[in-house]
Amino acid sequence: MRLRTEMPELKGITEWVNGEVTKEDLKGKPVLVHFWSISCHMCKASLPDVNKIREEYPQLAVVGIHMPRSEKDLEIEPVKETIEKYELKHPQGIDNTHSVVDAFENEYVPAFYLFDPEGKLRHRSAGEKALSMLKAPLERVMAEVNQA
Repeated sequence: MRLRTEMPELKGITEWVNGEVTKEDLKGKPVLVHFWSISCHMCKASLPDVNKIREEYPQLAVVGIHMPRSEKDLEIEPVKETIEKYELKHPQGIDNTHSVVDAFENEYVPAFYLFDPEGKLRHRSAGEKALSMLKAPLERVMAEVNQA
């Protein structure tokens, strides 16, 4: 996905945990879409930081998308247990068919896509340094929101 691209639809999710959200529900809000996988150690290590971001920026809508990377990752119960264990209270889409993954053209976990309130992609990052790369763009978007 290229910067300033409009946020794709969140359609084709196998199962939602903590409530279903649509692109329409997120209109007018800054949004952070976070791709992760149960089989990714780096993803699990970043989950507490995602919770911290959600708590630090209450006006930011955070949506997690579980992206299976293997046959074993398709089992829904272990994903739900991980969501509970890491206290991921924001909506979590379990994307076993890669519908949302493909719509975002995402290939990596962890991956973060930050959208402004107009639904335009302002930042994307993936991998080990993804969270640190997200910090400045997130602060910029949130400052714009607070000025509006």
